[in-house]
Amino acid sequence: MEEFSIIVEYETEDGREDEFLQLVTDHARRTLEEESGCLRFEVLKPVERGGAPIPNRIIVSEYYASYGAVEEHENNPRLERVRSALAPLVKSRRLVLSKALQQRPAEEGIRPENLNAANDD
Repeated sequence: MEEFSIIVEYETEDGREDEFLQLVTDHARRTLEEESGCLRFEVLKPVERGGAPIPNRIIVSEYYASYGAVEEHENNPRLERVRSALAPLVKSRRLVLSKALQQRPAEEGIRPENLNAANDD
């Protein structure tokens, strides 16, 4: 199955980055909890060469198991509420939807959240 990525670069309004980060970090956590097709959701801070943070810039990187999982995310009723809450904090936004050219190998073993005493030999 083809996997997809959504990368969004945000420019926040002056003085609103911390508030933006609180909302988008909560959105990332809830997306991972609610949507099984979301494989990864990272909130990133762009930096200059040398490591100095670029003010008012945030990148969100999301990775989905399929195009259907992307559609599930886009149709999640919570997403419209998140976008409305973020709107006054955002000066600009650029979204790129991409198809993964290299597929990840199937995961082996037991996922950490499934570990319990019943897995012991």
